[in-house]
Amino acid sequence: MSWAIVVMGVSGAGKSTVGAALAARIGAAFIDADSLHPPANVQKMAAGTPLTDEDRWPWLQLVGAALAAESGSGIVVACSALKRVYRDAIRAVAPSTAFVLLNVATPVLRVRMTLRPGHFMPASLLTSQLETLEPLQQDEIGLAMNSDEGVEATVERISVQLSSLQSDSSRTQPHR
Repeated sequence: MSWAIVVMGVSGAGKSTVGAALAARIGAAFIDADSLHPPANVQKMAAGTPLTDEDRWPWLQLVGAALAAESGSGIVVACSALKRVYRDAIRAVAPSTAFVLLNVATPVLRVRMTLRPGHFMPASLLTSQLETLEPLQQDEIGLAMNSDEGVEATVERISVQLSSLQSDSSRTQPHR
């Protein structure tokens, strides 16, 4: 069975790093959703201005389309997907998408963000992201876990838990 997986969380949670490692482990394609942002969104964030929902809708459609276009080997997309409504927009285009929420302590996030020179997302936007984050709800396909043990340990735990989700033929198992 191929997967359409979104590795989600706030900036600095490790979405891109964990997502790429997970994709390699399961033999899936990897896309960083940051690369799908229109230039206006990137400029806005680089200037320290949080995106509005109006800014996000076209981007979320592109994320959903990338997931829906998966052609058999699976796909992992690193995407913030902070609000339930954003995840719903992605699922409207790619209904079988599973979400993996990476949780990291705020002080660790701040350190990670300061160690990313040249990234368009400034550390000053972390607070707004933390305020926006809505954890996965019981009816969403996916799982939540801490990602501060290191990439390999996190990917191992994700793989084990995704196997458990995959074995549930109805795939309606609530997140863990």
